[in-house]
Amino acid sequence: MVSAGPGTPYLDARRARRLAIALGDPAGIGIEVTLKALARPLPGDLVPVLVGCRRWLERSYEALRVHSREALADPADFEVVDLPLLEPAAWGQSTPACGDACFHWLTAATEQVLQGDCDALVTAPIAKASWAAAGHPYPGQTERLSELAGGAPTSMLFTARSPRGNWRLNTLLATTHIPLAAVPAALGPELVQTKLDVLLSFCQRFSPRPRLVVAGLNPHAGEAGQLGREELEWLNACLEDWRKCHPNVTLQGPLPPDTCWLDAGSAWHGHGPGADGYLALYHDQGLIPVKLLAFDAAVNTSLGLPFLRTSPDHGTGFDIAGLGVARPDSMAAAITTAWEFG
Repeated sequence: MVSAGPGTPYLDARRARRLAIALGDPAGIGIEVTLKALARPLPGDLVPVLVGCRRWLERSYEALRVHSREALADPADFEVVDLPLLEPAAWGQSTPACGDACFHWLTAATEQVLQGDCDALVTAPIAKASWAAAGHPYPGQTERLSELAGGAPTSMLFTARSPRGNWRLNTLLATTHIPLAAVPAALGPELVQTKLDVLLSFCQRFSPRPRLVVAGLNPHAGEAGQLGREELEWLNACLEDWRKCHPNVTLQGPLPPDTCWLDAGSAWHGHGPGADGYLALYHDQGLIPVKLLAFDAAVNTSLGLPFLRTSPDHGTGFDIAGLGVARPDSMAAAITTAWEFG
């Protein structure tokens, strides 16, 4: 059921860009960071559509605003796709019912976009364990979104704009939510070249002739085969083949993973240029430098879907849920990025 409070200014803005926001695990900080982000100045034609339980949303607002460090937007000012909780929720205590609720909130928010009622999607954090306990054993929200989009192949890219200039940190993951032991078998020339194509397409939004960097798989990028042979056996040749097909692109790598993002660190702090895009071969290889540099600014962007999806680059924050101390910067960046790229 779609409802809105009596004071909502959004009901007549049918031509504005509508942004579906799935509120994430009700026991986490998703509602808090969303309401804090929406209390900040928004683009004039942005219409947030909140997808979750209206009663829990309103109760959370009333409780959080008493001791929050930042202002919160009033849920009464927004359109809400109301999917009530079937069991009571408690901050910091995610349950199978919480997992089931936010699974259906995500599904409903995605349907808003697929049906053309909204133009892009922002997702607050969920707990994979709670999804699994509720009978939804997906590695993450991205895999569910791919399923809802008909099995579209997706890529996870993390993007953040430097606070000291217009340089943008862009890191794409070649593999995502799989065990580290499974990474070498999952990688191969076709996958790496496909991910480079995706990264190139994204980076050409900002530079027609981007510089891309690929991290090696092994320490020191294999040290000429002494610390691993994947670079020698296929990765070096794979990257050379891709270079030949893209003569207008500067491609570096495979670089030692422990120094691959050094120029990104300098660029983030306004000291010299960084690459336009980085390809990490596995999850933590890319996420460690991204979170060290841009924890409050990075946005997870799903590429390959027939619609734009962004999310904050943090988890459910069960340990601080309900305390009013959650920082909304990454959620605000996710909302702004969805508006900018949509």
